[in-house]
Amino acid sequence: MIEIKNLSKSFLSLDGNVEALKNVSLTINDGEIYGIIGMSGAGKSTLVRCINMLEKPTSGEIIIDGTNVGTMSKSDLRKKRREISMIFQGFNLLMQRTCLKNICFPLELTSMKKSEAKTRAHELLETVGLPDKANAYPSQLSGGQQQRIAIARALATNPKVLLCDEATSALDPKTTHAILNLIREINQKLGITVIIITHQMSVVEDICDKVAILDGGEVVEEGDVSSVFSRPKSVAAKRLVFPDGGDEVIPKDKNEYRIRVVFNGAPATKTPLIAKMAIEKNIEANILSASTKGIGNKAYGNMLLGISGGKKQAKEAIEYLQSVNNVIAEEVDWDDFVE
Repeated sequence: MIEIKNLSKSFLSLDGNVEALKNVSLTINDGEIYGIIGMSGAGKSTLVRCINMLEKPTSGEIIIDGTNVGTMSKSDLRKKRREISMIFQGFNLLMQRTCLKNICFPLELTSMKKSEAKTRAHELLETVGLPDKANAYPSQLSGGQQQRIAIARALATNPKVLLCDEATSALDPKTTHAILNLIREINQKLGITVIIITHQMSVVEDICDKVAILDGGEVVEEGDVSSVFSRPKSVAAKRLVFPDGGDEVIPKDKNEYRIRVVFNGAPATKTPLIAKMAIEKNIEANILSASTKGIGNKAYGNMLLGISGGKKQAKEAIEYLQSVNNVIAEEVDWDDFVE
């Protein structure tokens, strides 16, 4: 378990003191895939660097498996960091080394025998699906392949925690989806706790169990992904859920009921779900705002509907929508959209 307690981090700049983090408190359970999302400058990267003490917090505590890492000696902290691996947006591979030697590098630092390190590296190349790239150099690989090698290297020391700092931001959507699938497989197979730092809501929707939203260095909302994204409360969360200003919809008619729909990998069909509902249930819905996309044959995103057929019809609409796998639907109040 990772416990972040009242964590604050300040930096001195030419303009004075900058508070990057302000009393952040989070609990991340073993084996979870936990997303930390926010816009640029929200404090995400600072937070992840504090978790492994690459940045020393100004105040507060990071407790991992009952141990306060902020009070560890330098030698004990070095050992602890072997249990906390990290992958980055820029891959950070050693360009003069082959893929095999890149994966062996952290094992060399532990004084593992070369033969054992090579065996381990070959196993990890199999794990990330690149067994034929042992002797290739990073420059010969695509971005997605380089990130797979970076993941293999991060797994070399059998970590308990994998920190992903904007690890898919440099990749196209198809490659991003493949890398996230790989991370999910690793999480399920090895039981590694994964912390995803991102500014992309689609990444959190695709892979995370829980999410915390950072804004101005503070946690403004946290919880299960489905709960947070189906019923965002903070201004920052609403900006992420409705990036096109979906929370600024037309005023609500007094007879209208509103339903927020979240597509979290719902199966895509030739006939859109709202149209199917109108055909099969004779329920007409006014789409007030939508931010959806298709990845493969699945749908992701959010939609706000207006139902004018009364409370009974609104309930029927929710039941119909909820019957579809990976779709969340619930009635929302007008107050949810007004600060």
